[in-house]
Order: sequence, then structure tokens, then C-alpha cells
Amino acid sequence: MVIEMELVGVRVEMPSSSPIALLREVGGARRVLPIFIGAPEATAIAFALEEVVTPRPMTHDLFREVLDDLGVSLEKITVTELKEGVFHAELELNGRDGVHTISSRPSDAIALAARTGSPIYAAEDVLDEAGYLEEPEVEEAEEAEVVEQFKDFLDSVNPEDFAS
Repeated sequence: MVIEMELVGVRVEMPSSSPIALLREVGGARRVLPIFIGAPEATAIAFALEEVVTPRPMTHDLFREVLDDLGVSLEKITVTELKEGVFHAELELNGRDGVHTISSRPSDAIALAARTGSPIYAAEDVLDEAGYLEEPEVEEAEEAEVVEQFKDFLDSVNPEDFAS
């Protein structure tokens, strides 16, 4: 069984400064699924959420354009499993010749879904294993600090770094 998720955003986990994509269960207990990702993927997701237009298309923008040009739509992405500490995902693509399921890193799948507005799902067993319930009362100061840390991270990244 799969559960619909929403992309909450990207944050930097302290003290390791590791970027994390955060997905939250749309219904039910509203569990959060944190997925450690690389800095370029974090930037790609953040740029998509903020609708940042780069001077040249980033990889996920290019992929979206190729899909559009070929008449293929991204129907959904699913975080399918957690195997030996590594998350796995799939893209469900719908083309003229039918539906195709393609294996993907979750970070790439999420970055693409953020650009296309496609729904995001997670397998229930993945959510059971790696999801957690959010603290009901998060201090506003803590939230502001996390946002400020991520803004600092974004300020240190230059879109041209990814244009080559």
C-alpha cells in the first residue's frame, strides 16, 4: 500500500550540515519521512520550490522539458523501499505507448515532482520504518533558525555551479 505525501521542503541537519528532503503524510498521523540527499539535489529541490529560474536549465529542468517534448507525463513518484539504509524510488511515466515505471534516486524523483506538480507517495512499510511523528509544538525560534541555516546554504550555492 502507498501513502500520499507532500513535500515540506529541504533543511540542513545539524551538526553534520547534511541536507534532508522532508516529506509529510497527507492524511493519517501526518508522519514525516526525512531522506538524506546531496547538496546539488537539495539545491535543485529548493530552486523548484522557490521557482528560481537559472540562466541555463538544471538537470531536472532539462528532464522535464524532454518529457514534455516527447509527450510523456510524470504521473507520480513513489519512495518504494529502504534497503540497507538507502531509499529507493520509482517514477511512473505515462507516454503514448503506455505506462513505464523507472527506478530513480528519491532526490531526483522529488526534484522532478517539484517541477511538474506530480503527486508523491511512499510505501507504507518505508513510512513505518523511517517516518516519525512531528513534535506538536515546535518553537518559532527553532523554526526561524532552521530557515536561516538553509538560506545561508542557498546563499553559498551559485546556479552557474550546476550549469556546466
